[in-house]
Amino acid sequence: MEKTITFTLNGQPKTVTTDPSRPLLEVLREDLEMTGAKYGCGEGRCGACTVLVDGQSTFACITPVGKVGQQTVLTIEGLAPAEGLHPVQTAFLEEGAAQCGYCTPGMILETVSFLKSQAKPTEEQIRSRMEGHLCRCGNYPKIIKAIQRAAGTGQ
Repeated sequence: MEKTITFTLNGQPKTVTTDPSRPLLEVLREDLEMTGAKYGCGEGRCGACTVLVDGQSTFACITPVGKVGQQTVLTIEGLAPAEGLHPVQTAFLEEGAAQCGYCTPGMILETVSFLKSQAKPTEEQIRSRMEGHLCRCGNYPKIIKAIQRAAGTGQ
């Protein structure tokens, strides 16, 4: 049974009429053409689909779109200001933390959420927080350095 769901996406009001049990990731990619969040495992175990819902990192592949009604969803497409990149994006670029780039949007959004709650994380805290994010290329050392740079602790 379809339902009309209204939420804010990257600062813009959005309304979709769909089955509320559809995965948020599917609605973002197929209905709203926001393809930055990637389909990886479909089980919330790889982090490629990470978006922020009311500032909290969320696996969009296992989140029903009906759960985001009246909330704010931020995808990688909406992260950067109009005049440049978000500081976390800049840190990932400067450290060469993206190879194939498949995991990068999810890792960047996870980092944004993480640094809001833990401004100066230790390497162990970074490793623990990023456990649910898999990098197909195995670029973890550079990802950790990028997060440290973004936090101002790796320079």
